[in-house]
Amino acid sequence: MILHELVSYEVLRVIWWALMGVLLIGYAVTDGFDLGIGTLLPFVARTDIERRTVINTIGPIWEGNQVWLILGGGAIFAAWPQLYAVSFSGFYLAMFAILFAFILRPVAFKFRSKREDPAWRSRWDAVLFMAGLLPSIIFGVAVGNVLQGVPFHIGEDMQIFYEGTFLGLLNPFGLLCGLVSLAMLVMHGAAWLQLKTSGIVAERARRFGIVAAILTVVLYAVAGVVLAHLVNGYVITSNLPTDGVSNPLLKTVSTQADAWFANYAAHPLLWAVPAVGLAGPLLAALCLAGRRPLAALLTGGLGIAGIIGSVGASMFPFILPSSSMPAASLTVWDSSSSHLTLFIMLISAAIFMPIILTYTSWVFTVLRGKVDADDIRKGKGHAY
Repeated sequence: MILHELVSYEVLRVIWWALMGVLLIGYAVTDGFDLGIGTLLPFVARTDIERRTVINTIGPIWEGNQVWLILGGGAIFAAWPQLYAVSFSGFYLAMFAILFAFILRPVAFKFRSKREDPAWRSRWDAVLFMAGLLPSIIFGVAVGNVLQGVPFHIGEDMQIFYEGTFLGLLNPFGLLCGLVSLAMLVMHGAAWLQLKTSGIVAERARRFGIVAAILTVVLYAVAGVVLAHLVNGYVITSNLPTDGVSNPLLKTVSTQADAWFANYAAHPLLWAVPAVGLAGPLLAALCLAGRRPLAALLTGGLGIAGIIGSVGASMFPFILPSSSMPAASLTVWDSSSSHLTLFIMLISAAIFMPIILTYTSWVFTVLRGKVDADDIRKGKGHAY
């Protein structure tokens, strides 16, 4: 038997679908609080020392947290090439806006303290705020558009054509999902700030975090109601082999109301996923109110995992539906790389993922403890 046949094509497809979700959750939970803190910067920090304190809570770790985003993009490119082609062409301007923010963020970290001029520092603080706010919203807008279906079609030669516009992404449901994303990342960032700072900065973060956590629950619930009643889902209406060739055009698809809730009806245990998405932020709000920041960070992260996981649970086996040509919709069963490619990637992931997790855990352990404003004021260490 050939080695890669030890794991069936069907199982490998499901594994990589799940791993893609894990990578997205990993990014949202780690770099998510970085983005939330950037968004909170003008509101929780009033003086230069307070702003430097906030910045130094993430200064040593934000670059490492972005590894999850790189891993996610690489996994999509290698495991789901058609998804990569559609998303990176269809969402090009949105991704360019995110990339622009991510390019400016390290520049702001490095250049902010190069001059004592308050106006100079204020401008870089505005850049850090933008670099937190913009990606937080756009990531959610992208998810909202995926749930509605993206306008693309596939020609007979398998060439993919995107038919939408950037402004078309800014539809009401997409923006609602953008607000869900913003609220949950601000909640997460506030929990991190309460954990890593003290005094007035921690107290402001606590207050904003409670509000953000409650807004996350409300907005997520509203998005669920809108999804159930106003957004049509997608259903495969023909036979589709789970171990067949990767050709999205070998099936028929229709749209219908409540289709994104069919998996929950068929498998009631899946309701636990959105339940975690609701319970996590609620618990985070209670923990923030009770000044238990570590518990708030963990429960908030669990809520983020539930919110993102509920999208996957609702859509399976769809990965990217097409609103203009439903039959061209990409699914787990017809848009993956080859059996051999997925197997080689799985071996690589089994080797390198534990290394990344171990290193990440070590970094967070070494850098545990609060950022001391007095140390920053006295110029101790290598503070930003």
